[in-house]
Amino acid sequence: MIILAKHIIQTFTSMKIIKYLFFLLLLCVIGMTVYIATLDGDFKVEESQVIDAPDTLVFATLNEYKTWEKWGPWMDDADDIVVKYSDTTSGEGAYYTWRSPTQGAGKIETQKVVPYTSIQQKITFVTPAGESTSDVYWTIEKLDRKKTKVTWGIQGSQSFMEKAFWLTQDNTLSQNLSAMYKEGLQKLATYVQKEMEQYTVHVDGVTEHGGGFYMYSAMAAAIPAIPTKVKGLFPAVQAYMQNNNIPQAGELFVIYNEMNTEQGTAIFSAAIPTTEKISTPIESNVLCKFLPRQHVLKATLKGNHKNLEEAWKVAYQYCKTHHLIPSTSGAFEVYRIQETTKANPAAWVTELYIPLEREPSE
Repeated sequence: MIILAKHIIQTFTSMKIIKYLFFLLLLCVIGMTVYIATLDGDFKVEESQVIDAPDTLVFATLNEYKTWEKWGPWMDDADDIVVKYSDTTSGEGAYYTWRSPTQGAGKIETQKVVPYTSIQQKITFVTPAGESTSDVYWTIEKLDRKKTKVTWGIQGSQSFMEKAFWLTQDNTLSQNLSAMYKEGLQKLATYVQKEMEQYTVHVDGVTEHGGGFYMYSAMAAAIPAIPTKVKGLFPAVQAYMQNNNIPQAGELFVIYNEMNTEQGTAIFSAAIPTTEKISTPIESNVLCKFLPRQHVLKATLKGNHKNLEEAWKVAYQYCKTHHLIPSTSGAFEVYRIQETTKANPAAWVTELYIPLEREPSE
């Protein structure tokens, strides 16, 4: 009996301990629930970076969702992600959705666009913690023609489950988003700058150039310095034409009057087409000349002018391969699309013309 009584007492005592432990655990759960519920779930994260690219290109890249897979910071860790785009992938109303066994699911949609200035978006995440929606915003600030400050931000409010989840992590939600946005902006800068380096050289073949009158200013210079020197000559020619009401009849171009590749020098003219012969004072640095109608080999460079040397080599090699005899002087390049109209160098178009001594044999 004594043993039985002792066993009953021990059992009763154990039950009391379990009861107290359960009660203590319940208090902890209630306390933690109250604590989580009282946490401020509002968050706002914002990161900025200056990108060496024109604002027009940066804006176009951000506004087009299909570019996001090229620089999005989440793409490297999402081999299993499936992305679906709306019919329109840029501008207001455009969106894309994603689904991944490891990354969850979601949707981002463009709500408002102010060209070259700002973009507002709505993003929705679907995770085991539930569904949440936040506001994403971009501001694009033009610092100068070649530099743009980009700010990427997000703000929203965490649900109870999201607050509970982030309490179990080493970093907060804001810290994670901040790191991701910094990485994304760096990748955006790399992608945009790579896009600006794109260029193509195409030989269009033999054609006839119509020629015509042009105003010009000539100079001798080392061949590598010509692009810089040209930029200084064109304003003088343009000013002379404006001051004397001389109409411009085409795009700016450069004529290589004489080229000495051995010495690395050239005499060149910064030229602007006009409609008729213009008489200029003897002391004038701006003169008028006539470019004759002639057979030429035409090639086209689409891209930065720093690739002109390569483009000329391609054109002259074409002459050699196809047994064309180029004139020793008078080659010229026409700036169809240039920096004044397109800030992105990848969009510049320059036509190269090599006068031919004779037409190719049949």
